[in-house]
Amino acid sequence: MQSISGIVYLIIIACLLPYVFAVVAKMAGGFKREDNQNPREFLAKTTGFAARANAVQQNSFESLPLFIAAVLMAEYMVIPQVVVMMFGIAYIVLRIIYGICYLANWATLRSIVWMLSLLCPICILLMVIKLT
Repeated sequence: MQSISGIVYLIIIACLLPYVFAVVAKMAGGFKREDNQNPREFLAKTTGFAARANAVQQNSFESLPLFIAAVLMAEYMVIPQVVVMMFGIAYIVLRIIYGICYLANWATLRSIVWMLSLLCPICILLMVIKLT
């Protein structure tokens, strides 16, 4: 059985990334303690940079299930850990770049980076399929 510590770190980092963008959205939107009564309503009313940071947060949560499933299935099917780590690190780096592009309002580059980040778990899953 492979050592899964690297895989666990990938999952933890990927899971924490949306919260980083949530904090950015709240700080940029002027979040106050009283806004914590209904933070989703507060974030839904933000505009500009804060709204884009909230969108990154939401999209980051949306991409998590595919990534986590791919990594766990790769571990189960004993895909070489170096390969899983390579695609996992690429996914995380691309998701960070995606967030930066979103915050900077670089729509075309953001879409390209989004597609590249999506390809990382898809490639892992294709390797899993090949082994079955």
